[in-house]
Amino acid sequence: MARAVALLVVLGASCGYAADIGYLAPPGVPAKEFPAPQRAVAQIVSPTRASEEHRDSLNEAGEIARLLELKPGMTVGDIGAGAGYHTVRLSPLVGPTGSVIAQDVTRRYLIALGRRTQRLRLTNVTFALGKPHDPRLPASSLDVAILVHMYHEIAQPYTFLYNLAPALKRGARVGIVDIERPTSEHGTPIELLRCELTAVGYREIATYQLAGDGGYLAVFSPPENRKSPRDIVACGDRAGAR
Repeated sequence: MARAVALLVVLGASCGYAADIGYLAPPGVPAKEFPAPQRAVAQIVSPTRASEEHRDSLNEAGEIARLLELKPGMTVGDIGAGAGYHTVRLSPLVGPTGSVIAQDVTRRYLIALGRRTQRLRLTNVTFALGKPHDPRLPASSLDVAILVHMYHEIAQPYTFLYNLAPALKRGARVGIVDIERPTSEHGTPIELLRCELTAVGYREIATYQLAGDGGYLAVFSPPENRKSPRDIVACGDRAGAR
């Protein structure tokens, strides 16, 4: 009987979070209006890149927060949040006057993350289900967006970046963390990343090398005026991008 009650409690919590997880904004521009990427797209295989203990040993979250100058009161979008490594560390950092929007395209990842934030009593986290071409985030909602070890998994990068731009406030920053390796091997060569973001109108601010095997952090500002989708030209398949 006790096991049955416990199972009902877990199922109830899961259903509750499932009801709270959905699209936070109307759909953006459809993918058919944009060029397809001229390089491999990695499959989503796991909600986490490495053990959290290993990532903590490199101070991954702290270093990214420092370089992006994250502060209390900010709203940060954890794009491709997965298991929530950054979400649960950013939530206390931005504090009760700030918020974290944990976004992902895999619903079960967000449901599991919802249960995790409940256990940790993190009350400033919102969950956003997106599409491979559209994060579906509210307009002018983010001070900072982070995309950590997931850019290579975005199936429609030009459309996704275009639809992300309206969610960024004036003066917002986008921080992308990845590894210098082919996209088919779950990395993104930095020159390819620069080319794809520049094609949509983003401007590079800085690039930093992270500790250990953490890869690089590339920081961009959003487009001041978005191009017409028909004016976006896909980057060619560059050496190391396959």
